[in-house]
Amino acid sequence: MDHLFATFPENSVRDLATAVVITLGVLLIVAVAAAVARRKLRNAGSTETRFDDFLAELVHRTRLSLLTLPAIYLGARSLVLTPQLSSMVDNLARLSLIVQCGFWMGGVIDFFIERSQRRRLESDPAAVTTFRAFRFAALVVIWTVALLVALANFGIDVTALVTGLGIGGVAIALALQNILGDLFASLSIVLDKPFVVGDVIAVSGEIGVVDQIGLKTTRIQSLSGEQLVFSNGELLKNVIHNYKRMHERRVVFRIGVVYQTPAEKLERIPVMAREIINGGPSSRFDRGHFVAFGDSSYDFEFVYYVASADYLVYMDTQQRINLGLVRAFAAENIEFAYPTRTLFIERSGQDTH
Repeated sequence: MDHLFATFPENSVRDLATAVVITLGVLLIVAVAAAVARRKLRNAGSTETRFDDFLAELVHRTRLSLLTLPAIYLGARSLVLTPQLSSMVDNLARLSLIVQCGFWMGGVIDFFIERSQRRRLESDPAAVTTFRAFRFAALVVIWTVALLVALANFGIDVTALVTGLGIGGVAIALALQNILGDLFASLSIVLDKPFVVGDVIAVSGEIGVVDQIGLKTTRIQSLSGEQLVFSNGELLKNVIHNYKRMHERRVVFRIGVVYQTPAEKLERIPVMAREIINGGPSSRFDRGHFVAFGDSSYDFEFVYYVASADYLVYMDTQQRINLGLVRAFAAENIEFAYPTRTLFIERSGQDTH
């Protein structure tokens, strides 16, 4: 007690008791209010209104330990303190409030990002990357401002610090240019949408389904099963084929028939191909021509369209057309060509023995 009075010589026991009561009273009020709010907002997620969700997020981000110093500051207002001690209590209370405000602002950002993300996730799965990037940038801004405000409260000249941070930021940006390049590339992917999660794309000779678009890398599940990881910056430097966005697929194929095939049967081949291709629900004939004299065959080229981007539909259609051509050629006694070589030997002169 004597030591306590030595520290606060101009304060009576009553003054000290009043300060303690005010401090504990403020903490008790905050603790009770937080407990009641948590109990009332326990089922906020199941209600249709969003305001109670917002309040629940703020209560969740409230730290009683950070509100202790402001409570001590309020209690100390009833005491006579030295200028140094008063300044220290004041600065610590402000610092504590600044940190608590940082948590509250982070909660506000998370609430609105989560709400927007839920609305867009079903229609645009890749939007999650945008929200992650925005959340990261927003939190960096919030805590940077909080740090600068805290330093200013302690009497530090933040103007010179901001200038130094600008120069240091340039140096850091140069050192991390690859990482920053991938970060901006991810934002470009999300905003420009050359592909989204679930699209089938081909890049650098690899084909697969986009599994995840991250801040630095994009992950693709290849058709053979393994996961391919591309850095976003390198990915955008390549030509990307997006098969999911095809309205229809153009197919070109060639066949050859033997040179013994009569001309009248050659004329019927494009007609037969047209009937077979147009005979399916998802294929449309475009053209068919006798295009070349091959090494061992008459060569025909056909073009048709599949009215679907689905690869399985394309393969089923191609199989139907191939089987149809085999049956039609068999009915017309037309033979498919295969690599052959005929060797003619000419004998000259007479045997001398």
